[in-house]
Amino acid sequence: MSTAPLASVLFVCVHNAGRSQMAAGFLSHLAGDRIEVRSAGSIPADQVNPAAVEAMDELGIDIADQKPKILTTEAVQASDYVITMGCGDACPIFPGKKYLDWALEDPAGKGVESVRPIRDEIKARIQALIAEIDAKQKA
Repeated sequence: MSTAPLASVLFVCVHNAGRSQMAAGFLSHLAGDRIEVRSAGSIPADQVNPAAVEAMDELGIDIADQKPKILTTEAVQASDYVITMGCGDACPIFPGKKYLDWALEDPAGKGVESVRPIRDEIKARIQALIAEIDAKQKA
């Protein structure tokens, strides 16, 4: 018997190549199919940041097959949570959504040593987000 996801989360950053891809990878890995996960960018890059792929792989999470995607109005409308990471005002606002802005350093152009602390901060935020979503379901 399959059940509907508890919530739907959209992660948005400019290039959809680093922060949002790591966040989506963590949420998929830690929550499984309990939470629907999307990611997108206002100006998507050609590929996911190799340092982000390597940093996530160190924790056993493979995001190498992901591709940056363009942010669409439909993706925002279909999400319960919209989490931006430095995309400014590019994200459309709709009533009834929970918007969070996570101020995270951009991993673009950085080596894996510099990406690890960003990755670890994202993981902590994802764990808190999962706890918040779970708590809402119990309330």
